[in-house]
Amino acid sequence: MAFPVQTLPQLRPILVGFRKAAGLTQAQLAARLGVTQQSYAQLEANPSAVSMERLFKVLNVLGVRVTLEPGDAAAPAPSASAPEPTSPPSGRRSSGSSNRSAQPAPAPAAAKATRAATRKQPAAAAPRKARDAGREDW
Repeated sequence: MAFPVQTLPQLRPILVGFRKAAGLTQAQLAARLGVTQQSYAQLEANPSAVSMERLFKVLNVLGVRVTLEPGDAAAPAPSASAPEPTSPPSGRRSSGSSNRSAQPAPAPAAAKATRAATRKQPAAAAPRKARDAGREDW
């Protein structure tokens, strides 16, 4: 039976279904993958956040084959020549608004001096945190 997956949220119930159809608990499947039950539970809870490599490892252990086929071309892609809206979005002024303040703009040299005086100095680069040795890399 085919299970078409078109969006990432569809992966979770399909993974759960395949695992249960194989008669496996999360702990049993995790043991076959060589990871902890908690690691597999995280994958199953949010499969869209894992790599394709990890997803394929899970599917292979479950005995699931992946087949890709082209979709229907019924829904055309949005055209790049869509007309631009003629009125600005509500709540925004158009660029030609005459309701501007009467103050002149500061001189460029004065603006640069002000910015330079208030600019923060970059902090020293913090040392990188060592990779967690307890993290499972599967």
